[in-house]
Amino acid sequence: MRFLLDAEQRSFAESLRAMLTAAGTPAVIRDWGRGEHAGGRALWARIAEAGVFGLAVPEEYGGLGPHPVELAVAFVELGRHAVPGPLAETVGAAVLLGEPPLAERFLPALAAGKDLATVAAPCGHAVDGDAASVRLAPAPEGLYLSTAAAGPVRRSLDPARRLARLAPGGELLTPRPPYAEALTWIRLATAAQALGVGLALLDRTVAHVRQRTQFGVCVGSFQAVKHRLADAKTALEFARPLLFGAAVSLRPAEVAAAELTACEAAYSTARTALHLHGAIGYTAEYDLSLWLTKARALRSAWGTPEECRDLVLAEGL
Repeated sequence: MRFLLDAEQRSFAESLRAMLTAAGTPAVIRDWGRGEHAGGRALWARIAEAGVFGLAVPEEYGGLGPHPVELAVAFVELGRHAVPGPLAETVGAAVLLGEPPLAERFLPALAAGKDLATVAAPCGHAVDGDAASVRLAPAPEGLYLSTAAAGPVRRSLDPARRLARLAPGGELLTPRPPYAEALTWIRLATAAQALGVGLALLDRTVAHVRQRTQFGVCVGSFQAVKHRLADAKTALEFARPLLFGAAVSLRPAEVAAAELTACEAAYSTARTALHLHGAIGYTAEYDLSLWLTKARALRSAWGTPEECRDLVLAEGL
C-alpha cells in the first residue's frame, strides 16, 4: 500500500526544511552537546512557531492536533537536520498530560515551545534532563513531576542527547497516566527522526562519492559503491510507507514495526556512510559524525530492535 502526502503536507515539510537549513544546525548541535542551550532554545522556539509541538496538543489547549501524520512529516525534517533536544519526549509528555486539569496547566506552554519536557526511560535516565523545564518520572504509583534538580549529566552515544537521572519522588500528577498511548507517540516520533537521519546520511554520502576520487576516477562510478548506496536507498524508502501507515493507524504494533524498520535503515545507512567516507568519517570534527551518532542512539531509544520485534509478533502482524 502507498501512503502519499498531500500538497499541504509536502509544503509543510519544505518550509521546515528551508527554515532548519538556514538555521545552521551543526553549530547548534555542538553547543547543545557542551551544555550551552541558548542556540538550541532559540531554534526550539522557531520550531514551535511553525506549529510542530502543537501537532500533539488538542486545539482547546493551544495546539493544532492531534495530527500524527503531520507530526511524522515534521519529525522526518527534524531528524534530517539532527535537531537536538528532547523532541520525542516532549511529544510523549503532551500525551501523558493530556487530560484535565493537567492539560490546562502544562499543554499550552508545551505547544508554544516555552517549556521543554522530558520523560524518564525505564532505566531512570531522561534525555536532556538538565535542559528540560518539565521533567516527568513514571513510577508504579503514577506519574511524578520531578521538582528536584536533575542528577549529573552523562553523555550518550549521541553527544547531543545528554542523559540525566531524575530524582525519585516529586509531585504526583496522576495515578493512572496513559503510558501505552504516550509510548506509541514517542516511538512514532523516534521512527520519523530516524528516517530523516538516514535520508540526510544518504544525501551527504552521495554528494561525497561524487567528488571523491581514487585512481583518477570518481568513487561514485564504482559499481560496488553504487550497490551499497542503492541498498541504503531501498531500505529507507521501504521504511517511509511503514512510518506514515503507522501514523494513520497508531496501532502499537504498526508503530513498533515502523520504528524497527526506520531505525535499522538509518543505522545501516550510517555504516555505509562511514565506510564510503573513509578516514574522515571517523573524526568528530566532521559534521557527518552528528548524524552517525544520532542514528546509533535512536536505534535503541524507546524500544530496542528486539523489543519492537516482540511487540510486532505478539500482535500477529
